[in-house]
Amino acid sequence: MTSKNYTSRVFPLETMAVPGGTETILRGGRHLFTLLPEAFAGVRRIGVIGWGPQGRAQALNLRDSLVDTDITVAVGLRPGSASAADARTHGFTEESGTLGDWLTVAAESDLVILLISDAALVAHHQEIFATLKPRAVIGLSHGFLLGHLRTAGNDFPDGHGVIAVCPKGMGNSVRRLYEQGAQINGAGINSSFAVHADPDGRATDLALGWSVALGSPYTFRTTLESEYRSDIVGERAILLGAVHGIVESLYTRYRLAGDDPVTAYEKSCENVTGPIARTISRAGLLAVREGLDSAGREVFDCAYTATYAPARELVAEIYDEVADGTELRSVVLAERRLGARPMSEIGRSPMWAAGTEVRARRAARELPVEPFTAGVFTATMIAQIDEFAERSHPWSEIVNESVIEAVDSLLPYMHARDVAYMVDNCSRTARLGARRWGPRFQSAYEQIAYPASELPANESLMRAFDTHPVHEALSAAAKLRPSVDISVS
Repeated sequence: MTSKNYTSRVFPLETMAVPGGTETILRGGRHLFTLLPEAFAGVRRIGVIGWGPQGRAQALNLRDSLVDTDITVAVGLRPGSASAADARTHGFTEESGTLGDWLTVAAESDLVILLISDAALVAHHQEIFATLKPRAVIGLSHGFLLGHLRTAGNDFPDGHGVIAVCPKGMGNSVRRLYEQGAQINGAGINSSFAVHADPDGRATDLALGWSVALGSPYTFRTTLESEYRSDIVGERAILLGAVHGIVESLYTRYRLAGDDPVTAYEKSCENVTGPIARTISRAGLLAVREGLDSAGREVFDCAYTATYAPARELVAEIYDEVADGTELRSVVLAERRLGARPMSEIGRSPMWAAGTEVRARRAARELPVEPFTAGVFTATMIAQIDEFAERSHPWSEIVNESVIEAVDSLLPYMHARDVAYMVDNCSRTARLGARRWGPRFQSAYEQIAYPASELPANESLMRAFDTHPVHEALSAAAKLRPSVDISVS
């Protein structure tokens, strides 16, 4: 892993205390926008290739942040793209030179940000690379392509800088919180950045400028390899796949115990996306348990200690398959097999029919944290945290990929709609992973964790939770959290 400390010739940096040391971070905010021309020195045209959720959000944020500069933001799309009409409605047009063929836009840009799907990048990266002008910088928001190139024995083209800025939230969150930042300075989605190749010595400040322009309140350093491993593992575990497995298995457990569908939904999905997520976001992981009465803590402890081991085994298995390329290959193979065919929807299972009624009666009731659900969810989150820590990821990456992205970006959207909606409407890479691993979590918890929860809690595991270093890391990160919750209306 790369050093977590770095310097900038443009931006004022801070040192954040984390377990076992320090990390250098950049605290964002609109007061830094005046420094963007210096950070983007040598860049007169930014090409954003793709108009999915990230492409749309990043193109709009970059354009808005750079409006008073001589830097142009253009969107490049494949010929015949159905997204062209929406890009035009947002002000990117052929007439203004800000909308065009993806290869043309790439060839004319000084910074080429590749935000097409992972499978499309695998299929077309060589075409894009071949069009780049000398010294153009390649920008990524995910390290998937690096993993593919290494698996295939290839690399990025020589002579080009390769940087990444990776928002720790989906595209809708990146745009929505940026817009909220117009009223509340610092509102935005945290980002990691990586410098993979830096032939001109300008890559760090360029990446930091890109992150600031996206509205990131907190930017930390990682590597492309570390990013794609933590990101893809997280999608399949606590951010999406495991959440789906958790709520489906808990719903079944509560129904078998005699609860009606609406109550079972409230105790499972509604609890995870509502009171549990809000508690962690505002007060940390320990607060989930501390807010319970003594009987509730006993239930939490039994659920937590029964869940941790099977959760850790699954997260480790996912990590190994990401690290050795198996999971990346499965995404590429699935994309080739499925092509443009739609995948069947997870949201057709029986539990999701109760969601509409649950959401309709929220205003009339304040749900308490359900102890058993809280224990299962928290144990899964800690299992991912421990796996990342053992694999030497930086603490900023650990808490953002395992906690902050979940409770401040994804779970609020799941709360507004439901978990199944998110699984059925996320990126194909994430969707394929959630569909593969969600059932694994569901079956492991039903067959292993829940029967074991009838036994007394493991006291050593609970002591490890109480004294876990993640609490220190989250406390430090919380000082950088925007004062506003994301609006999902």
